[in-house]
Amino acid sequence: MSEDVVKGDRPVDSVPEHGHRNLGIALALISMAQLMVVLDGTVVNIALPHIKDALGFTDATLTWVVNAYALAFGGLLLLGGRMGDILGRRKVFIFGVVLFGVASFVGGIAQSESVLLASRILQGVAAAAASPNALALITTTFPAGKERNRAMGVYAAMSGAGAAVGLILGGALTELSWRWTFFINTPIGLIVAVLAFRYLGESARQKGRFDLPGAITGTVGLTALVYGLTRAGSEGWGDALTLAFIIGGVALIGVFLLIEARSRHALMPFRILANRTRGVSFFVMLIVGAAMFSMFYFLGIFVQMIMGYSAIVTGLAFLPFSVGIVVAAQVASTLIARMDPRWISGAGGLFVAAGMFGFSRLAVDSTYVTDLLPFILLLSFGMGLIFVPLTLTAVSGVADEDSGVGSAVLNTVQQIGGAIGLALLGTVSTNAIKDKFTELAPGLQKAAEAGQSPEQLEQLKNQFTAVATTHGFTRAFLWSTFLALGSAIITLIGLSVKHKDLAGDGKTPVHIG
Repeated sequence: MSEDVVKGDRPVDSVPEHGHRNLGIALALISMAQLMVVLDGTVVNIALPHIKDALGFTDATLTWVVNAYALAFGGLLLLGGRMGDILGRRKVFIFGVVLFGVASFVGGIAQSESVLLASRILQGVAAAAASPNALALITTTFPAGKERNRAMGVYAAMSGAGAAVGLILGGALTELSWRWTFFINTPIGLIVAVLAFRYLGESARQKGRFDLPGAITGTVGLTALVYGLTRAGSEGWGDALTLAFIIGGVALIGVFLLIEARSRHALMPFRILANRTRGVSFFVMLIVGAAMFSMFYFLGIFVQMIMGYSAIVTGLAFLPFSVGIVVAAQVASTLIARMDPRWISGAGGLFVAAGMFGFSRLAVDSTYVTDLLPFILLLSFGMGLIFVPLTLTAVSGVADEDSGVGSAVLNTVQQIGGAIGLALLGTVSTNAIKDKFTELAPGLQKAAEAGQSPEQLEQLKNQFTAVATTHGFTRAFLWSTFLALGSAIITLIGLSVKHKDLAGDGKTPVHIG
């Protein structure tokens, strides 16, 4: 644990706060870094089938390409913000974007599962350093008023547009090679880092300590839990090592909560969670994160492997999701002035459940227009209705000095919820695929005994694989339906804050994905 850092003079090379004449360049740098971090949440999803074939991932281990990043990012996000406060936000921001570029290059040249997963962990660590400090640098660099409001608007737009750009860019780059989904980050990160020294101002350093015990126990505990849930897909729930990881992960998370309750420098102060409205907001976002991660993961693979779409067409097929979520966010922003947030978010949960249930009815011969597009739109509209009210309720009634922490915790639980949810749903899917293939296997044996040619047997095996995979994915979507229904019920019952009480809040940019 570090020594207290006392406020002192700015570093010699720093630029005084709000003393810039090149605010446009500063905003471009911050926006590029945020876009790079947000992109990575979706750009890799399109490349998953190609990564699986190239590096030999199994159905059970492929989820780690997503979860390794999400766990490191979500688990260390609060620590990254604290590091910026203590060491200087520009310094930590530059460290983050450089590490992101280097980690992406390592991922691009990876020749094995382990190297790729290591690079994804490093990308998550880097994102945890860069992302919270990118937002904080806006207040450091831009004077209050019109210029800062404009910068906040551009930053929020980058966060919202990142998913759409990531899907299209991921498809286009994967057409060249899945490795370019990683390589593209390297020059961006290095250019941003070099220019940041000149165009971004450093923040005043604050007193504080790094809550390393909290960061370590929380992140390791979550990783152990997710590993145990994932391992159950290949080894079964009765496997001793699987149970050991799950129990150990839960125990470490318990230790993390004890540390946070007692620490004077807690990463996640319990006063943030003590309020019922905020607690419900965080818990619902945990569930919603699981639903959104699973949708992108399973549909991205289904559209390419089962429906036969190319990578770039797959990216375009998801574009209505981004459009729907932006439209719904605007609707929710209008309604929140007239309607209590529980009704808006509760309705959003029902829309999400309806979309997930539609996906649970997918078949091998499903078509895009009739079997996918309507439910993509339902799901996206529901997500938009959920995100806007929950972002506001997450910081409702929080003291000004804690408003940043409230927003950061919301982002953290979304990443963590996504990782835990994808691990659980991935295991559900893997077990269902194995069971279905076991059920179909006798048909393959009969075909072999009937004297069919090797080519015919291979074709039949591919058909059985498609049927089994579709069956596994639809089971995961059915579970997601129940999760979404649960989030709607919890929201309607537990989110008691009134819309009038939110009128004076809105301390942070609205987070829409």
